[in-house]
Amino acid sequence: MPSYIEQVSGHTGQVYDERKFRRRRGQIIAAAVQLFAEKGYHKTRVQDIASRAGVSAGLIYQYVQDKETLLLLSILDVLDSYATELPLAVRGIEDPLERCRAAFSAYCKVVDERREATVLAYVSTISLPPKQRQFIKDAERDTNKMIGGYIQDCIDQGLFREVDCELATYQLVMYAHAWALKHWQLKKRFDLETYVAQGLDLFLHSMTISRYLTTP
Repeated sequence: MPSYIEQVSGHTGQVYDERKFRRRRGQIIAAAVQLFAEKGYHKTRVQDIASRAGVSAGLIYQYVQDKETLLLLSILDVLDSYATELPLAVRGIEDPLERCRAAFSAYCKVVDERREATVLAYVSTISLPPKQRQFIKDAERDTNKMIGGYIQDCIDQGLFREVDCELATYQLVMYAHAWALKHWQLKKRFDLETYVAQGLDLFLHSMTISRYLTTP
């Protein structure tokens, strides 16, 4: 299945080097995220993004249709990272509880690496047209289902209590997002590893049937 970015992004001209195209598009998206975070979406011009990315404004339009598309791609880049990194993190792990731990850790790592884009999704998604907002919502549901699937596996195996899987998923996701949203405060007390460990401790003690609960 194409990535979320590939589903909405394209180019207007002939592309002779797909890897170069992807690399340049990544540079443009990274510049957009930085400037949207620094100046705000509405105050950022395409020319500003082009200058930060080291390309011409005209070249940007070979990669995106408009500034709205740049905002959309900036948010989808985070969701694509979830879709890529979570399966890699759990590869080869047979134990459902360990898969859940590994997936949550990977999710938090993506948030940490893309803190600006995570905050951007909360602040600026409303600036997108309804169709693009819906695309983001659908993509978010897809990535949340990955976390939900690992939780459901633990329930099915009798490791977790019978709880509402969707609600439990959102509790974990919101905890992870708080690392970006409240990083200005949390970084004073925790590094990422400690923050993840604290979250897992809270989550596992509330969910796990006691006889299966062990310290990681």
